[in-house]
This record gives sequence, C-alpha cells and structure tokens, in this order.
Amino acid sequence: MSKVSKVVLAYSGGLDTSIILKWLEDTYGCEVVTFTADIGQGEEVEPARAKAEAMGVKEIYIEDLREEFARDYVFPMFRANTVYEGEYLLGTSIARPLIAKRLVEIANETGADAISHGATGKGNDQVRFELGAYALKPDVRVIAPWREWDLSSRETLMAYAEKHGIPVDFNKGKKSPYSMDANSLHISYEGDILEDPWAEPEEEMWRWTLSPEKAPDRPTYIELGFEKGDIVSIDGKSVTPGQVMEQLNKLGGDNGIGRDDIVENRYVGMKSRGCYETPAGTIMLKAHRAMESLTLDREVTHLKDELMPRYAKLVYNGYWWSPERKMLQKMIDASQETVNGSVRLKLYKGNVIVVGRKSDSDSLFDERIATFEDDEGAYNQADAEGFIKLNALRLRIAARKKDQPGA
Repeated sequence: MSKVSKVVLAYSGGLDTSIILKWLEDTYGCEVVTFTADIGQGEEVEPARAKAEAMGVKEIYIEDLREEFARDYVFPMFRANTVYEGEYLLGTSIARPLIAKRLVEIANETGADAISHGATGKGNDQVRFELGAYALKPDVRVIAPWREWDLSSRETLMAYAEKHGIPVDFNKGKKSPYSMDANSLHISYEGDILEDPWAEPEEEMWRWTLSPEKAPDRPTYIELGFEKGDIVSIDGKSVTPGQVMEQLNKLGGDNGIGRDDIVENRYVGMKSRGCYETPAGTIMLKAHRAMESLTLDREVTHLKDELMPRYAKLVYNGYWWSPERKMLQKMIDASQETVNGSVRLKLYKGNVIVVGRKSDSDSLFDERIATFEDDEGAYNQADAEGFIKLNALRLRIAARKKDQPGA
C-alpha cells in the first residue's frame, strides 16, 4: 500500500480525535489537516482550533455549516417524518453525510492521500462516514484508528493523552466522561452509567433541556408557518433553516421537551443504549404531521407512512448518498408541494400539543361535508351503503364458504 503523506481528519478537539491526530502523525509519519464543522454545537468549535494549533497543525478548516446542515439534510429528512425504530430522530445519523462530503472535498483541495475519522469499530458512524466517502470518491483511502490501535477504553485514551501532553479537558481521579455528539438537531450521550440499560440517567447529564418536572407551570404557545413542507416562520417572523433549529431548541428546552432514552439496534449488529435531547426535532415532527394532516391526500399520506421506515433505515445505516435514498427523496419532496399553511402548538412540561392548523391555499378539509349539522345535501349518507357492501364482498364470500365446507 502506498505511503500516506497527508490525511484530512474530522476533528472535534475532544478526547478521541485529539489522540487520533497525534497517533496519525506517529503511526503514518504524515501531515494532518483538521476539519471541524460548526453544525450547531457552538462552544466546541473555537477550542478545536486552539487545540489543533497547539498540536502543530498547519492547515485547519473550521467551517460554519449550520445553514447547510439544516437546509440540505435536516429539513429534507423531516419532510419524510423520519423516525427510526419508533423513537430515534436520527440526530447523529443525519450529520454524517455532510461531514463525509466535506472530508472528501477538502482532501481534493489539499491533495491529501486519505481521510480519517474518530468513529469506533463498534459503532454505526464508521459505516456512515465511509459509505458516504466511497459514494463520493470511490478510490479514497480511509484510516479508521479504532480498527487499528490497541487503545481499547476511555481510560486508556486518557492515559495516552496525559502521557503525550495532548490538550484534552478531563479531571484527574474522576471517571471518564460520557461519549457525546452534538449538532443543531440533537445532543447524544453514551457510556458511563448508561451502559447499564436499567440505570436512570443522572439529571446533571442533560444539557439542553429542563426536566419536565421543573419546566414552567404555564404553557408556551407558538405558531409555525410552512411552505412546501418546511418551516419558514415562527410567530409570523421569517426564519432561515438554521434559525429554526436554534429557536425551537431554545423553546423546546425551556419547556422540558425532547429527552429520549433508547436501546437501539445498531447496523453493525449489537444493541446500544443512548440518551438524546432533540427539542427542535420533537417540535418539528409534531408540527409537520399536523400540517400534512390538513393538506395531503389520504393515500399520499399513507404511502409516505409506509415508506418512511425504509427511508429512516437508509439514513440510520449511512446510505444518504445511495440512489434509493435519492429516489425516495424526490417522491417525498413532490408530495410537499401542497404542505403550506400554519400550525399552532402548545408547549407544556415535555409535551408538544397541536391546538390548531390552517391552510388558506391547500386545505383539503371541507367543513360542509365534515359537519355533524345539516350539510344541505353536500354529502349523501346513503352512498355509504354501496361502498361498504363492495368492500365487504370478499369477507362475505369467505364467511359463506366457511359455513358451507362442501360447497
């Protein structure tokens, strides 16, 4: 295999990737280019620059991708009402295609021989990063340190960091921190006491949300405006996709919305327990379904619901750049042409409650037909009899045959 002279590393400045930076230099004798994306994690970005500089990195990419992430990844996914295994809103999964894309682009820009990431050999992220990279650059070389080195635990990583003077924040004598991932859609927590599926998470673990018990005793009402399935306004004020995420995270977090504790089935085979805070996503999902309930044709709605689990599985498993995901996306986006209007929500102690929805241009709700009062002939109730008998025909035939076994 040819020598590696330059590697682009997805770098957060955290424990794993700071060690990887040093390990790549020592193991491959190569130059490392760091890439850190601001996709909503905020305070993690500038410390990553300082840490990379302290470790002698010459080429440092720090990019504000908050709008691109929300506009081109989060919003398209939420048009599909995507939920994995009934609960998970895919906050980690949906960030990986964008990171993989930029790793490949930066490798092309800098003439790097390879890309590298900090995903472990037990997790899904290694699959997501690498499937994306190979889809965009088939001959790219990927270095996955967790599949090569002998640093097998959080404690050995910390010992390595201390030995080599790597600037990673941790307190001596204390247990290793949670393994965390953050972006504008969510923050996730794994490891430590969470490795026992029976153990309740510590309250101080949660960073974005109040506990529902401590949330305000008075509800917060908000109105979200939709155009073609995407939120474009909050309480009548126009907002960008990135601003939607920021503002709804704040509103949701203040009202105890968005916590989840899940044991999920990883693509690589094992079950894993993780805790998530997804306040904006929890609000968006509820609001979007409410808007669709008023403006989408019944069979279009049902077809979307039937295809959604497959779409969710593709995103979760790392197939964002696959032809089948792109095909599904075109169908989903076409369905959103009529998803226009407003939804009013009540946020209260961990709950997102729909209290109103309207669409002046695309509502399929016909008050004349739906009313329990006199509809003045808009709907002939006698028509239902023929509809029922036609749909019951196969059931009646089967019942008769059962009653007449010799017939």
